[in-house]
Amino acid sequence: MARPKKLRKITNPPKIKGFSPIRPFQGNGSSPVLLDYDEFEALRLSDYELKSQSEAAVEMGISRPTFARIYESARRKVGKSFVEGSPILFQGGPVYFTSEWYSCKDCGCWFNHLNKEDPVIVCPLCRSANTGQSEAIEETNK
Repeated sequence: MARPKKLRKITNPPKIKGFSPIRPFQGNGSSPVLLDYDEFEALRLSDYELKSQSEAAVEMGISRPTFARIYESARRKVGKSFVEGSPILFQGGPVYFTSEWYSCKDCGCWFNHLNKEDPVIVCPLCRSANTGQSEAIEETNK
């Protein structure tokens, strides 16, 4: 039996759902390429933020060899998409987000706030303004 995957720490999910080639997808037998959130994060940290694999692995809370495998998988998928002209779709995976978490003091709902520039005003579930930032949710994800 395979060992369960350790959760990878992700800052925020991608702002978009994927990419599509300029020429419409012809359906030539190849399906969309599915890129997990941890693979997206590996590309973001290494290629966008120009961090070393060791630095990126520490930020994601995984070992450097695991980071290298995730990064290699992401590069292969992006390459396959470019060569075959397939769209890229982002999907889940064994991840958790480090964005700020809040709780509603009226209904007990936990929610995260992705846009850190805007203040949290209301609970997305009950629309109550009685919300507050919480530290406890991050402890449950470690």
